[in-house]
Amino acid sequence: MRRSAIAVMAALLMSAMPMTAGAYELSVTVTLNGKSEPVTNAVVSVDSARQKTPVSAEIYQKNRAFHPHVLVVPVGSSVDFPNRDNTQHHVYSFSPAKTFNIELYADRPAAPIVFDKPGIVELGCNIHDHMQGFVVVTDTTAVGQTDASGQVTLSIDPQTTEGGEDTVTLEIWHPRLPDNTRPVTREIERGSEPAIVTLNLEPEPAAEGSLDRLQQRFREL
Repeated sequence: MRRSAIAVMAALLMSAMPMTAGAYELSVTVTLNGKSEPVTNAVVSVDSARQKTPVSAEIYQKNRAFHPHVLVVPVGSSVDFPNRDNTQHHVYSFSPAKTFNIELYADRPAAPIVFDKPGIVELGCNIHDHMQGFVVVTDTTAVGQTDASGQVTLSIDPQTTEGGEDTVTLEIWHPRLPDNTRPVTREIERGSEPAIVTLNLEPEPAAEGSLDRLQQRFREL
């Protein structure tokens, strides 16, 4: 068969295939309710038929804090919790999306934790009550965190059906939401640029106080 005939057949096949509109970029700005103050590190997502490939990530402990404070990973990802302090930590979570317990350890745990369900996982340390961190486990590709200006840009799947033909349903989560076990939802007009949404947040938590007695014993040892 000649090349010209092959080209014609390929063109006919392409014309018979249903055309799908490409993904579009949606810019979202998150601000504090009643103020123009931007909200940093809010997790914004839109439900999507597509899922990201699981990744390997880490949340390390340094200066008796989790770094990063909020980690966003796809479902099925594994997260390591290396200890870079000169004291031991006891990392745990009682969250329904993932319950686990890494008893007192230094350096690096024996194995990472696999986060196999979507949801918000709150982290704590059984030795340092002030330590708090979060793993946001997501099953969508349209997800991101706001920057210092409170802005994030999402690539919206054209097959997204949440909300309706003229609206997009955003899910927005932040550690200081009054109920930070789940995101809040906001509906915006499809194609609106930029979308501005507001959140009601709790005040910043108090700074860490002095070492508790148990931790002081660890230091002395």
